[in-house]
Amino acid sequence: MLKKLFSVLALVTSASVLAAGGVAVHLDKAPINLHDKESLQRGAKMFQNYCLGCHQMEYQRYSRTFRDLGIPDDVGMKELAFTANKVGDFIKNSTPKADLAKWFGAPPPDLTNVARVRGPDWIYTYLRSFYADPTRPFGVNNEVFPLVGMPHVLQELQGIPHKKHETQMVDGESKEVYVGIVADGSGELSPEEYDRAVADLVNYLEYTGEPSKLESHSLGIKVMIFLFIFFVLAFLLKKEYWKDVH
Repeated sequence: MLKKLFSVLALVTSASVLAAGGVAVHLDKAPINLHDKESLQRGAKMFQNYCLGCHQMEYQRYSRTFRDLGIPDDVGMKELAFTANKVGDFIKNSTPKADLAKWFGAPPPDLTNVARVRGPDWIYTYLRSFYADPTRPFGVNNEVFPLVGMPHVLQELQGIPHKKHETQMVDGESKEVYVGIVADGSGELSPEEYDRAVADLVNYLEYTGEPSKLESHSLGIKVMIFLFIFFVLAFLLKKEYWKDVH
């Protein structure tokens, strides 16, 4: 039975690795801060401008987004709701799924819950791991998700990223060592600014994965405080009832 159990766990683990892109890589920590409304607003703008053309958020309404992020409805509808007719609409694009499947080989996934499925660290690292690869259909590959079928949609911000190698002494020998991915400087943002922009986008995706997360945490704290006060009162009441019992 134990051997069967370990076999099942191994298969599940292998499937999880493949679902995450097929390779084990170091994931950088995403600087998530759901209390930072300005970051969430910038992330929402990033999504609408760079992601919505292919991806959707079919389970997230504009009205909920505007309310939670502190965006007035009229401003949000004007600046962010490019394909919506009313504030209560879901965040969808206007590109037919059949066309997207034809262009990319498969329909791009809905991103409402992507942070819950992949994890914010995976997304943060993935968006910073594209590199130029002329053998691929869109001219790019990705360290986290090899043979990715998605173009580098943020390339105009980052510039053209390339794998960088340096000559280093290894075991007494001079060797070319891979040191990371470096952009060519043609992007609109500096490397630090690009990382911050990606962090804002990931912060927003973390929010859409569970919009009530902050409310749940706040309610949980209140419940714990109530239970503590109730415990103290119950303990004192118990002592009062049993004080004459020997």
